[in-house]
Amino acid sequence: QVQLVESGGGLVQAGGSLRLSCAASGRTFGSYSMAWFRQAPGKEREFVAHISRSGGTTYYADSVEGRFTISRDNAKNTVYLQMKSLKPEDTAVYYCAARDSILLVTRSREYDNWGQGTQVTVSS
Repeated sequence: QVQLVESGGGLVQAGGSLRLSCAASGRTFGSYSMAWFRQAPGKEREFVAHISRSGGTTYYADSVEGRFTISRDNAKNTVYLQMKSLKPEDTAVYYCAARDSILLVTRSREYDNWGQGTQVTVSS
């Protein structure tokens, strides 16, 4: 079990960039694969990006690949989501999630730990 706190959200114009951070408590951060999800009003929570425990493998939703980069610093117990070329359709609450598994999973219900979310709003 880990406690996750997202930060870095805000308002940005289309084409701009934001960097989200997810800080984790505890000493076992490196044992969790991490993911970012997002949820827009009236829509289901959707997968955005995943990173393996060591950071060696990443996977992205088609909608963000080439624009977003997920990374992690296990020494700092932090995972990041660098978002570039933002579009209005990227507007959502962004959540980080942790899963104690080596498997790549994109279903939100398979994740055990969630942060409170940070709002990202992209204006046109």
